[in-house]
Amino acid sequence: MNTKLRCLLLDDELPGLTYLRMLCEQISEVEVVRAFNDPIKFVEESKNLDFDFCILDIEMPGLSGLEVARILKNKPVIFTSAYKEYAAEAFDIDAVDYVRKPIEKVRLEKAIQKIVSQLNESPKEKEKQFIQLNTNKGKALLSFSQLIQVTNSSTDKRDKLAILETGEELVLKNISFGQLLSFLPTKEFCRINKKDVIAMRAVKFYSHTNISLINNQVLTLSDNFKNDFITKLRL
Repeated sequence: MNTKLRCLLLDDELPGLTYLRMLCEQISEVEVVRAFNDPIKFVEESKNLDFDFCILDIEMPGLSGLEVARILKNKPVIFTSAYKEYAAEAFDIDAVDYVRKPIEKVRLEKAIQKIVSQLNESPKEKEKQFIQLNTNKGKALLSFSQLIQVTNSSTDKRDKLAILETGEELVLKNISFGQLLSFLPTKEFCRINKKDVIAMRAVKFYSHTNISLINNQVLTLSDNFKNDFITKLRL
């Protein structure tokens, strides 16, 4: 992207807003169009401003940053907050990133690079990169890029076991493979037998009967699912 990204800032605390503006002005890809310390005024005046994305504080009187983001709808948003408990709700409304206060320039630059990537994507590429599911550890954001395999739970047939690249395992509560596959990107995941769904990027080796994954698990490739698997390998 050759032109600068035009940005609106919103934080009800003036010292925090001043600091955020200073950081943004040090990032070459960004042009700060306006900085607001009142969410109501932000909503009213943003309708008449030309901008590419915004950086919103979450906890504010009158309107929260989450409520402001819902009003904006199609504009990319980076949230800032001193509190981690808002992260799940922030990502549930498609936030590009969630930056914890005190904000560091390197962390903010990383978030803005995500904006750059998103704005350069084609519409087909702008699919959600995670889902929020109920797990044995509470509500969790499950990133598609971290997921390797989903298999049947050994303790409850209604549940599924998600295996991540890190080796971590999460029990997905009360979900069928049909429901799960409806959430996952079709080209990136494949059911290979009655009890396993895998990420196509996790395939290390395969034969007509078996599939080896990058975590060294060897799984059965059933005849009923073979054609779909071969088709997705060629995509």
